[in-house]
Amino acid sequence: MKKNTAKKHWFAVYVKMHHERKVRDRLSALGIENFLPIREEIRQWSDRRKKIERLLIPMIVFVRVADNEHITVLKQPQVSHFLTMRSERKPAVIPDKQMEDFRFLVENAENDVLISNENFDEGDWVRVIKGSLVGLEGKLIQTEGKHRIAVQIEQLGFATVELNAGWVEVVKNNHLLSKE
Repeated sequence: MKKNTAKKHWFAVYVKMHHERKVRDRLSALGIENFLPIREEIRQWSDRRKKIERLLIPMIVFVRVADNEHITVLKQPQVSHFLTMRSERKPAVIPDKQMEDFRFLVENAENDVLISNENFDEGDWVRVIKGSLVGLEGKLIQTEGKHRIAVQIEQLGFATVELNAGWVEVVKNNHLLSKE
């Protein structure tokens, strides 16, 4: 396969239920950069505890491809289609900074990560200054008296994680929602 020099962007693709790992592995074998948001969790049953991998967003795999590589992704048997903009037919581009922050949150959060498609209207934009998520920027929200930081993923919603409110500082210039 020859090297593609076209500008690559992040996209979300829908895949068949329970085929996320297979699609990830197949895309990786083809040399296509991808990300499947998975968290390891300990599950407790009455007789045992087990470490499991939980998909944060079922039926979605993120891919970083150039426009001329879309067809390669779509040719994979378990891939359904690209996530599109609500008013358009073209695939929705996820800005690199949003994807970088989302990956950082998924890979480094010490607490459970929740995915929500709610649009939060209030709250300050903050930067984490302590703990394993230092440098992450997002929107501070409060649910049931607990503080959470939310990282927006364009067209999908937000990923949130609980954190100590003293571990964040307000950011004056919000660049998270800006396009590249």
